[in-house]
Amino acid sequence: MASYSMKVKSILISQPKPELKNSPYNLIAKKWKVKIDFRPFIHVEGKTSREVRDQKIDLSKYSAIILTSRNSVDHFFRIAEEMRFPIPNALKYFCLSEAVAFYLQKYVVYRKRKIYVGGRTFDELLDVIKKYPDESYILPGSDVLSPVIEKKLDNLEIRWKKGVFYKTVISDLSDLKNVFYDVLVFFSPSGIESLFKNFPDFKQNNTMIAVFGKNTVKAAEEKGLKINIEAPRKRVSSMSRALEIYIEESRKS
Repeated sequence: MASYSMKVKSILISQPKPELKNSPYNLIAKKWKVKIDFRPFIHVEGKTSREVRDQKIDLSKYSAIILTSRNSVDHFFRIAEEMRFPIPNALKYFCLSEAVAFYLQKYVVYRKRKIYVGGRTFDELLDVIKKYPDESYILPGSDVLSPVIEKKLDNLEIRWKKGVFYKTVISDLSDLKNVFYDVLVFFSPSGIESLFKNFPDFKQNNTMIAVFGKNTVKAAEEKGLKINIEAPRKRVSSMSRALEIYIEESRKS
């Protein structure tokens, strides 16, 4: 049960600032007079084409690609360019979400490509992939690909290979040492890890913790953090909505 003993005046979101001016967070800040700052607690660094080749990856051997994020899109096309590999028109793109599929337009003419979209979960994407068992798949991702995802792909008994095209790196947050926020917002276990790597003696005290996703919940609880705000949950699919509900309730108390 959430406690609303403290009114929210400042929020730090451990992600890059949204490019959209009318992002939900900007609307929350304006409506509720709340200071919302953005600071990535982690960032990605691309692998070189040589490092990808060392993984015995030949892009010409794959007829389909599994894209789970914008990072995977960016770094696949970056590596392809560095390798001077012409992307074949027949390549099939299997995207985790509509947002990832839409982002492909940065690199390809959308209507001229074979693009398949899952839903909101990886299981929904697997339902699409299993309809194309004869393809040879490459999954360009980071060095922290979930073993659960690997197991699920193996269980499909398809030909697929994981490629580490970029790595997740903990950001330097030392300039935040004496800066305090009412709410810290996390979207991944790596964000929690970054918090404690940067501030090993971190004490939650009156700071409220907001987390997105079951894995992030688990990581926060393992560090002894008390979770005040959680998403997604029933009828609350986004973190922005979860924050707004919490702020609204705290103003009533």
